[in-house]
Amino acid sequence: MNQKKIYLLLCVISQIIYAQKSNFKIPDSLKNKNFNYLDDKIYNLRGDSATASVYLYTYLHKAKKEQNWKEIINGYQNILHESPESLKLIYADSMIYVAKKSKVYALVGSSYLSKGIIYYGKNQLQNALDNYIIANNFISRTNDEYLIYKTKYNIAIIKTYLGYYDEAISLLLECVGYFKDKNPRPYLNSLHSLGLCYNRIGNYGLCSQTNTLGFSESIRVDNNEMNPYFTHSEGVNQYFKNNYRTAITNLNLALPIIIKNKDLASESIAYFYIGKSFWHLKKYDLALPFFQKVDHIFKDKGYINPDLREVYELLIKYYKTKDNLEGQLYCIDQLLKADNYLNESYKYLVSKIHKEYNTKELLFEKEKIHAKFLKEKQHVYFFIGLVIILFIISFFLTYRHLKTRRLYKQKFDELILRINSDNKSKPKIKSEKNQILDINPETAANILKQLKKFEHDQKFLEKDLTLSKLAVRFKSNPKYLSIIIAHYRDKSFSKYINDLKIDYLVNLLKTEKRFRGYSNSALAEEAGFTSTQRFAHAFLSKTEISATYFIEQIKKEKI
Repeated sequence: MNQKKIYLLLCVISQIIYAQKSNFKIPDSLKNKNFNYLDDKIYNLRGDSATASVYLYTYLHKAKKEQNWKEIINGYQNILHESPESLKLIYADSMIYVAKKSKVYALVGSSYLSKGIIYYGKNQLQNALDNYIIANNFISRTNDEYLIYKTKYNIAIIKTYLGYYDEAISLLLECVGYFKDKNPRPYLNSLHSLGLCYNRIGNYGLCSQTNTLGFSESIRVDNNEMNPYFTHSEGVNQYFKNNYRTAITNLNLALPIIIKNKDLASESIAYFYIGKSFWHLKKYDLALPFFQKVDHIFKDKGYINPDLREVYELLIKYYKTKDNLEGQLYCIDQLLKADNYLNESYKYLVSKIHKEYNTKELLFEKEKIHAKFLKEKQHVYFFIGLVIILFIISFFLTYRHLKTRRLYKQKFDELILRINSDNKSKPKIKSEKNQILDINPETAANILKQLKKFEHDQKFLEKDLTLSKLAVRFKSNPKYLSIIIAHYRDKSFSKYINDLKIDYLVNLLKTEKRFRGYSNSALAEEAGFTSTQRFAHAFLSKTEISATYFIEQIKKEKI
C-alpha cells in the first residue's frame, strides 16, 4: 500500500513540475513532421537542451495526441536524457506509468530498465539492481532480443562490481555476439566492459586486444563515442602491466571527455590509477591530489567501489610519513564509512542477484531445456516415423522392382524364343483376310505390294515419316493407306511404323555386338525415332520390357 502511495505522489509531483509544459503547442513548421525527423533533430542537438526543447516536446505531444504508447515512452526518454539529474527519475516514473497503461511487457520492462540505468549512474546500485530484476521479469516474457541482451549487459555490469568476473564475461560475450552487426553503440559498450573484466581476472594481453578491437570497430561502425573509454581502459591496463607513465598519459587523455559526460565512476577510477602510478614511481606528492579527488567524489557524490577503498589506506600511509594525525584520523573515518557502505551494498546485491536473478534465470533455463527436450522428443518421433515410411516405400519399390525384373525376364525369354523359333523380324501382310469392300481389289493389292517392298528396303527407318508422305509415295491417298494397314496389320499407322523400327533394333542388338554399347539416344537415332522418349515408349509397348533391360540380358546371356 505504501509503495502505491509513493508512486501516486511521484505522478502528482511530475504533473506539477511540468504543468508549464501542458499548454505547449506544436509549431506549424513541425506539425507534419514524423517521429524519425524529430528524433534525428533531437539526436543532433544532444547536450543543447534549450535548442532541442521544441523538438523534445513536439515529439511527446505528437505521441500523446496519437495515443501511441511506444512513442510517448520514447518522448519521455528523450526528455529524460536532456534533463538535470534531479528530474531524471521523475521522467523515468512517467515512462513506467505510461508503459503499465499500455499493458505491453516489452514497454514496461524497457521503462524499468531505463530507471535502473539512472540509479546505476547515481551509484545507487541496490535500486539499480531492483529495477533490472523487475525489468527482466517483464522482458523475459517477450521475444524482444534487443531488450533481452540489454538486460544481460546491465546485469553483467552488476556482476563485475560484485567480482563475478567469469559470469560477467560469459554474459558480455553473448552481448558482443548479438550487438555486433545490429547496434553499434551497445556493441562498443559490451567490448569496453569485456576488456575491463579481462583486466580484473589478470588477462592483461586479452584486455589490450579487446581495447584495440574497440578502436578498430569504432572506425568500422563510424562511432567514436567510446574511444575515450577504450583509452581509459587501456590506461588502467597499462598500470597493471607496470607501465606507469603510459598509464598516466592514457588516463589523462581520457579524462576531459569522461568529466564532460559526468561519468563519476570512470572519473574516480582514472584519478585512482593516476595516483597509484605516481605512487609506484615514488612521486608521492604528485599522487596526493589524485587520491584526494577520489575522496571528494565519495564524500560529495557517494561513489566508491571495492578497489577504490585502497585510496584511504594509501592516504593513511602518506599522512603517517608526514606525521599528520588529523589527516590520518580523517582517512580512517572515511575508510570505515566506505567499508560500511560496501559491506551493506555487497550483502544486498549478492543476496538479490542470487535469489531473484540467478535463480529465476536457472528456472527459466530449465523451462527452455524442458521445452527443447520435448521438441527434440517430437523430432525423434518424427524421425522414427519418417524412417518407417521410407522403409515401407523402399520395401515397396524394391518389391515392385524385383517383380518387374521377373516379368521382364519372362517376356525376354518369350521374345528370344519367338525370334529363334521363327524369324519374324519383318512383319507379314495378312493378305488372306477378306477383301475391303469399299476399296478396289486391284488398288488394295498394289498398296500391299508396295508395303512389302517398303518393309524389305527398311524405308521405315526414315525420320518424320507420316501417313500423308507415304501415301504420296504409293500414289494413293492417306485414307486408303490407313484402312489397309489397319485391316491387314491390325494396327494404326503410327504403331505399324514403330513396331517395324523396334523389330529392326531387336534384331540388330541380337546380331550386332557393337550396338549393345549404344545409349538409348543413339539407338533412337539409329531407328529414326524423333526423340529418345518415343523410342523408349515404343520399345516397351512392343516387347513389354525396357530397352535397357533387353540389352543387359543380351550381354549377360551372350546370345
